[in-house]
Amino acid sequence: MSDAKFELYYWPGIPGRGEFVRLVLEEAGADWVDVGLQSGGKAVTDMIGKGPVPAYAPPVLKVGDVVISQAPNICSYLGERFGLVPQDEASRLHARQFQLTVADVVAEAHDTHHPLAVMKYYDEQKDAAKQRAEDFRTTRIPKFLGYFERVLKANTQGGGKYLLGRDFSYPELALYQLVEGLLYAFPNAMRRVAPGIPGVMALRQRISERPRIAAYKQSNRAQPFNQQGIFRHYPELDDPNATK
Repeated sequence: MSDAKFELYYWPGIPGRGEFVRLVLEEAGADWVDVGLQSGGKAVTDMIGKGPVPAYAPPVLKVGDVVISQAPNICSYLGERFGLVPQDEASRLHARQFQLTVADVVAEAHDTHHPLAVMKYYDEQKDAAKQRAEDFRTTRIPKFLGYFERVLKANTQGGGKYLLGRDFSYPELALYQLVEGLLYAFPNAMRRVAPGIPGVMALRQRISERPRIAAYKQSNRAQPFNQQGIFRHYPELDDPNATK
């Protein structure tokens, strides 16, 4: 483990927020190890709260003596370090903006099944979850993904294909993972929304075909979506009619 340059600490068995970091590490071709996956959840728990600047929660990235947390913070650090974003200050700030916007959607997606309290079971808050999910499906998903659709169209340098400039940048990995999560959790709603965001859906396809991402997703290192993660598929929270 100590031979790896980058050590990621995140809960094994779920994609979660750690998946956004894993995708950047994979795309960068970094020398890294998934500590939680290799050593179990206790190794992740043992890392939390340690060091001169303790992390509140995973994901946590250890690089030598430096330990940092918060998925958008880690992704921006890695993206800039590995050249997955233009070097000018404006582009780097905008990349962080996109990464943080994705994080906002992810938090709202989580709250569809835990709208009242994180420590309560889903079954204890089903009625509230149905109300929260309906608003998320009908209002928030189209608004957030519509924003990214406008960003793609506004980037004339990229011909509508890229979020920033003329080429791929790391927040596109986050947008890809967000869309994947929404497709898993709300397949009916996404069938309704997808025709209005062709640029976003095309970007999702392009990212899935990037060689390192495709290889990673086919490996046993990639954790599948399930009912313990952020994106959960409860049919009662999805659109009731897929044809609408």
